[in-house]
Amino acid sequence: MAEEHEYTDGPNDVGDMFQRPGKPSDYMPPPYANEEQARAGNAGALPPDLSLMIKARHGGADYVFSLLTGYQDPPAGIEIREGLNFNPYFPGGAIGMARVLYDGLLEYEDGTPATTSQMAKDVTIFLCWAAEPEMDERKKMGMKALTLLGILTGLSIYLKRHKWAGLKTRKILYK
Repeated sequence: MAEEHEYTDGPNDVGDMFQRPGKPSDYMPPPYANEEQARAGNAGALPPDLSLMIKARHGGADYVFSLLTGYQDPPAGIEIREGLNFNPYFPGGAIGMARVLYDGLLEYEDGTPATTSQMAKDVTIFLCWAAEPEMDERKKMGMKALTLLGILTGLSIYLKRHKWAGLKTRKILYK
């Protein structure tokens, strides 16, 4: 999917910038050319950068999942202004973003049912990865470090007992 977009890269050997197909590590291209176009397409509101939304919100992935699946009709006695939607997981309950996920919206290649919950889970997992793409590598490195520290701790305990055993078990006789 990343190869479908062209990215400006370079410079090449003669100092010119060139276009190349995308790689999975490239940033996603912005959907709007500038801020004015983004505001015009979103009823005057500037859409947020979602790449760090999981880390920015209290509750992280659970909050985003609940927000995507929590759209419903407002309960009796609650008035929602025109252009807003009711979502109990959003602070205040009135959110400008319309519901975007519906059952059967897309078709998975492996035959997974395209439920709202499944699609929200996929979006949430992608946003978790976008917030910290290096997390898997960091956790692998952490496991290697803990393993090495465990081995070194065991070795140091063994060497301490071996070196000091003679001094701790000696008998001192006074005449």
